[in-house]
Amino acid sequence: MRHRVKGKGLSRTAAHRKATFRALTKALVKEHRIVTTVTKAKELRRFVEPLITRSKEDNNLNRKVVFAALQDKETVKSLFAEVGPAAGERPGGYTRVIKIGHRQGDGAEMAVIELVDFNDVQPEGKETKKKKTRRAGKAATKKAEAPSTVEEATVVSEESPSADTEATAEQVDASAVATEATSEAEEITDESGEEKTEEDSDEEQK
Repeated sequence: MRHRVKGKGLSRTAAHRKATFRALTKALVKEHRIVTTVTKAKELRRFVEPLITRSKEDNNLNRKVVFAALQDKETVKSLFAEVGPAAGERPGGYTRVIKIGHRQGDGAEMAVIELVDFNDVQPEGKETKKKKTRRAGKAATKKAEAPSTVEEATVVSEESPSADTEATAEQVDASAVATEATSEAEEITDESGEEKTEEDSDEEQK
């Protein structure tokens, strides 16, 4: 029975377990993403997240507490310089555990544990969309269709006067061409008539 037993022993002594968590924390702070077993990843979260909370406020007390847990100056520096400021106002949940299947050798369940603030990247070509209810979807489609019909009507109304003006302009041009043709024909007939009258008068005189 597990009376008053908190966490996983990982089949290690207390000192060995602390050394394991220190090594995993150093790798996580340095690489921001590591691969380990699911059990170790879940226990590492309980070890590293309180340290990240401490690193959000840089003072002597927090540095002493973090150094006592990690026993490594370089890791403490990078934790207070990079990880703590990146967490900002995030109220916990600094790490993410993603299962990736079983290990080929012994079949152990493996997982990736990563820092959320350094690996929060959306996959390319995928966009997060809010789930729409049926009623909301219908209302949105109605609102979207209404302005489109109004816009189409306005476009048609704007285009129709231009078409009418173009038609009237073409009619005016055609009428002008017709009047010019008729005037030229009349001038030709007048000239021909005058020539004929002059020839007739010459013949009569002869």
